[in-house]
Amino acid sequence: MLLNSPSHAVTTNQSTSQSISAFGQARATVSDLPLSPEELRKIDAFWRACNYLAVGMIYLRDNPLLREPLQPDHIKNRLLGHWGSSPGMAFIYVHINRLIKKYDLNAIFLAGPGHGAPGIIGPVYLEGTYSEVYPDKSEDESGLKKFFQKFSFPGGIGSHCTPELPGSIHEGGELGYSLSHAYGAVFDNPDLLAVVMVGDGEAETGPLATAWHSNKFINPIRDGAVLPILHLNGYKIDNPTILSRVSHEELEHLFLGYGYTPYFVEGDDHPSMHQAIAATLEHCIEEIQSIQQEARSTGVVERPRWPMIVFRSPKGWTGPKEVDGHKIEGFWRSHQVPLTGIKDNPAHLRILEAWMRSYRPEELFDHQGKLTPELKDLAPTGMRRMSANPHANGGVLRKMLNMPDFRQYGIEVDRPGQIEVGNTQPLGVFLRDIMLDNMDNFRVFSPDENSSNKLSAIYTASKKFWIAKFLPEDHDGGELATDGRVMEMLSEHTLEGWLEGYLLTGRHGFFSTYEAFVHVIDSMFNQHCKWLETCNHIPWRSPISSLNLLITSTVWRQEHNGFTHQDPGFLDVVVNKGPKVTRIYLPPDVNTLLSVADHCLRSSNYVNVIVCDKQLHLQYLDREAAIAHCTKGLGIWTWASNDQGEEPDLVMACAGDVTTLESLAATSILREHFPYLKIRFINVVDLFRLQPDTEHPHGLSDRDFDALFTLDRPIIFNFHGYPLLIHRLAYRRTNHHNLHVRGYKEKGNINTPLELAISNQIDRYSLAMDAIDRLPQLKVAGAHVRELIKNMQLDCLKYAHEYGIDKPEIVNWKWSF
Repeated sequence: MLLNSPSHAVTTNQSTSQSISAFGQARATVSDLPLSPEELRKIDAFWRACNYLAVGMIYLRDNPLLREPLQPDHIKNRLLGHWGSSPGMAFIYVHINRLIKKYDLNAIFLAGPGHGAPGIIGPVYLEGTYSEVYPDKSEDESGLKKFFQKFSFPGGIGSHCTPELPGSIHEGGELGYSLSHAYGAVFDNPDLLAVVMVGDGEAETGPLATAWHSNKFINPIRDGAVLPILHLNGYKIDNPTILSRVSHEELEHLFLGYGYTPYFVEGDDHPSMHQAIAATLEHCIEEIQSIQQEARSTGVVERPRWPMIVFRSPKGWTGPKEVDGHKIEGFWRSHQVPLTGIKDNPAHLRILEAWMRSYRPEELFDHQGKLTPELKDLAPTGMRRMSANPHANGGVLRKMLNMPDFRQYGIEVDRPGQIEVGNTQPLGVFLRDIMLDNMDNFRVFSPDENSSNKLSAIYTASKKFWIAKFLPEDHDGGELATDGRVMEMLSEHTLEGWLEGYLLTGRHGFFSTYEAFVHVIDSMFNQHCKWLETCNHIPWRSPISSLNLLITSTVWRQEHNGFTHQDPGFLDVVVNKGPKVTRIYLPPDVNTLLSVADHCLRSSNYVNVIVCDKQLHLQYLDREAAIAHCTKGLGIWTWASNDQGEEPDLVMACAGDVTTLESLAATSILREHFPYLKIRFINVVDLFRLQPDTEHPHGLSDRDFDALFTLDRPIIFNFHGYPLLIHRLAYRRTNHHNLHVRGYKEKGNINTPLELAISNQIDRYSLAMDAIDRLPQLKVAGAHVRELIKNMQLDCLKYAHEYGIDKPEIVNWKWSF
């Protein structure tokens, strides 16, 4: 039962039977009254200014300060934007600013419900950063008019916290990633505070649910802190949110179970809510600083209970309470544009004007249209403004990695195709030494798979981070440590979010995962690519380190796990994205993998996708040959070709490690039985070389492509992924009609490696038979050899089904020409 108390007072709320209403006098876990009457007046006025700007962004194209009666011509022709979450986010932003000034905090703000961007863009403009970045949006009436006009408008900015917004590292368009981004941002940033507003709709997503566990991966000595604020405004687009309708007891137990100390603030009464959130935020900041001070003074690393806040306020707070007989404030109808048809509906126009005038803009802005000095003084200055914090433009803080010479990790290759080595093991040693030389700005991420992916050498530089309970057996090969820099959690979503947050704030990282399950982060990859693509057109956004993905445990060596683990389709997703930000590499051996990894780790503003299996594979190129081959991106392997000085009868091409092996074996079969046949062997490392140079920066010119792949000769292309992708990349090429692609065709089970290859027709026998079928001179003359090859293929299948393994001559095959 709530106590009767003055309007400025706050009722302590610890009862499990409290109302879940967002209305009424503030109810809070912390009941102090830290604001003086004058501070309260000013903070409320600044918040009113934020809300006024939020409404203006959605509705106005003229008359920005309402210095004349509002007319239909002052209204935008198309009303876009989201009002519902904006007031609550602006409320928190304003109060964080107070604490930045009081405690000299180094803080950034992440808006989980990024569609509530007006609530963030408003304070960013008021504290001056927006006008510094966009001088035409000056801090006066003329600039404010343009500021309103260009929100969610062609040629302007989007309706989310897009890269164009100073201070943003999280757009919040696709929900679920704010919390993992926040935690990634504070890794190795001991003085940074990331305040993240988690929307209650966003909290229903899988990625967000797993990200709550990120508090178990923060080392309070070397890392900064995240203050999550769950914003319960009750509704999504037109449905209640789950967490807003459960009891206080359930919510408290939920977050206690996640390992947090939850603090509640709820209500809609302005004075008491200001006091409640001011007290609660200050309490949480002091609690965070106490945790950090204790750990840093003692050197003892234990898992603390970090604070978090459950903040309940009405959706569309301070907006119209009712329109046309329908509830607006505190209901889903306030989610986007609460008032529509303004130009044609005089009643709605009057409601809009009354709504905007309720913020009393004449008290907030001077005669020039500037925020009054006493309010301007509430905001931090310089880089202490969250919108100007360099961590939110991480490229300005980015330092190049100290990189050892990758050549020293390569292997000796005296003759191509004679020795087998696990391709990713030397990469693990390379990453180990990169880690040793960059112990404060490089981390490795993987969902419980670094050892499986043969990268375990890295543990000699740094263990897997673990701050939860240790058991005695963990010391026997567990590779766990409270200062570990290898981040492992069985959630690709959370790991990807951490990595993105880490990169966006100026650091470097490397992510390895199983090929079939990289699809879990398809959407996150999409969103990051869109962010990078946009940043390429924003001059003040400095380049960040590339997102490097090693996709291993690949389709052709997942015969033991079966059909569910066989899916090379992530490459198709990558090709959908902008050519300026995407790269795909398929190194076939150790030395090419090292060369590619070195290049990717030095690059910026790309998503680099490297596909390379972890198992034993034949080795083909020595160090210098590998560097030359990777520099070109594709090329003729002279040692595997016999068409020197002549036009080839056949082009045998490949991309991928297993497909390279099978293509070489097929070439060997053809040359053995048809020694007069001229075969050109081409290996592709950089997949985008297949596209024309008019379509991708790495694309080959038509002249270069034709010189390699000929104008009219059959091409048998053995591809790691789905065959149609190669056709998609090369469809405009002169000789495309002679391009015959083999690749994964969704045929798989528990197989031997060769049986899986045969099922999908990427094996040596299928390729050799395909070549015979495509060459006019062999269609008839090659019939006997074709029959022999078919019988060899059948013998291999029979052997596999009888013994469960491939024939020794398959397993031990070497290049012999």
